[in-house]
Amino acid sequence: MKKRLLGIDYGSRRIGVAVSDPLNVIARGVTVIENSPRALGEIQRLADEFDVERIVVGFPLNLKGERGFKAKEVEEFIQRLTRELHREVVRCDERFSTKLALQTMHTMGVKKKKRQQKGIVDEMAAALILQQYLDSHPSSEER
Repeated sequence: MKKRLLGIDYGSRRIGVAVSDPLNVIARGVTVIENSPRALGEIQRLADEFDVERIVVGFPLNLKGERGFKAKEVEEFIQRLTRELHREVVRCDERFSTKLALQTMHTMGVKKKKRQQKGIVDEMAAALILQQYLDSHPSSEER
């Protein structure tokens, strides 16, 4: 059986986390972690629990496809992840992930009050980032 992938929507306050199914076809949101000094330990625990081989981190690009204003902070986070978790970490364009998460939740009929809970949106954004990666890397040879 293939190892799973973990998706991350990094934020200054919260980190949305998603995981792929065992076949690496479908992504689903798992949790939201407070962005604190304990965050990497919690990501490590989840990576171990789900037998993750690769971590996909949403990378902020602007409309022109250039590094967005938050890119430096995310890049530092990626370096810490790589150093401390000893797993491959890849970047995935996260443009519009939060907006798409909100639209998806609306389409799914999620009540407005629930859509306004930032953690739920972050978890959905992580799942959308990971799903985008899975969809763009369909064959096992590319992974």
